[in-house]
Amino acid sequence: MTSKNVAKLVQDDPWESGELGRDEEHVAVATDSIEEQINDSLGLQPVSIRLQKTLIDEFKMIAKYHGIGYQPLMRQVLTRFAECEKKQILNQLLSEREKEAEA
Repeated sequence: MTSKNVAKLVQDDPWESGELGRDEEHVAVATDSIEEQINDSLGLQPVSIRLQKTLIDEFKMIAKYHGIGYQPLMRQVLTRFAECEKKQILNQLLSEREKEAEA
C-alpha cells in the first residue's frame, strides 16, 4: 500500500479525522486483555527503545507529510530494512555455496 493510499484511508477514517472526538472525554484506556488481543490480531509486539529526540522529530515530520502516524512509519522503515538485509544475506550465502560447489 502506498503512502498516498494510507493517507486516504486515514483521512476517510472518522476516528483519525476527529469526527469521533479528540478530547479527553472521548478517551479510554484499553484493558491489558484488550490490548493483548489487538496486538495478537495485528501480529504486533510492543517494544521499548531509546531514540534521539531529533530522530523522532524527523519521523514525525515525514509521517505528517505522508499523512500517517510516526510509529507506523517507523514500522514500515524497519520492515523494509529487514527485508532488504535478509535478501542481501541470503544472496550472499547462496553465492558462497555456489562457489563452494564449483570448487
